[in-house]
Amino acid sequence: MQYHSAIQYLAGRIRPVGIRLAASLFLATCALGQQSYVGRWDAYGGFMRLMQPSINLAEPGFNLQAGMRLTNWVTAGFDYTVGTGQNTLKPGMLVPSLQKQLSAQLSELVAMGLVPPGYQLAVPIEAKTQSFQVGPDFPFRHFQAVTFFVRPNLGALQVVGTPRPADPIAKLVVNQLTPAGKKTDWTYFYGFGGGLEFNVTRHFAVRFQADFAHDQFFNDLLKEGNTIRFSVGPALQWGKNIAGR
Repeated sequence: MQYHSAIQYLAGRIRPVGIRLAASLFLATCALGQQSYVGRWDAYGGFMRLMQPSINLAEPGFNLQAGMRLTNWVTAGFDYTVGTGQNTLKPGMLVPSLQKQLSAQLSELVAMGLVPPGYQLAVPIEAKTQSFQVGPDFPFRHFQAVTFFVRPNLGALQVVGTPRPADPIAKLVVNQLTPAGKKTDWTYFYGFGGGLEFNVTRHFAVRFQADFAHDQFFNDLLKEGNTIRFSVGPALQWGKNIAGR
């Protein structure tokens, strides 16, 4: 009993000390007060993962950003993304009218004995996606060590899809829908994003960011969907100090 009571006493003493120590470290890291240096120019390049859940597609790749700080709290810049990936298209991912058309055709082929009963259409696809965007970021510079930011997303998206059908029936469908062997589409997207930078030095930071956008590429084939992007990498700033403007 005495041993158990001693442990409880020590735990009760250590816990507040641990909490105070953690809080002190956090405050030291985030050092209240606006940042003393904000460079006019900003550049970023990092690993990116683009995801389109509606068609189960993930595309790793590269994200490039360049910006000019107009004021301490507004950055105007350019954003470019390129990624490649693979997925498998299934009828449930297509627009309803095309689903109905394919279902009728496959039913006729089954009735004629040309397609085995229970056949499930699935077409492997190779995809390449590029995005282009110009617009503002709105940073929050209240902490020395960390910069938070938010932004609207509005830009253009190019998607190139190359089907790789694995059976004669899928090849027949692909030849009907994409006789050129691949399909390219441009569309717009809109959404929002944000993230944070850990300011390692005056000129160097590590940026973490996420973006959400709504788009509809290949709208003659695919249902509407959303695109999610995660990106991480180094960021640089240089040029005239505009802090305090």
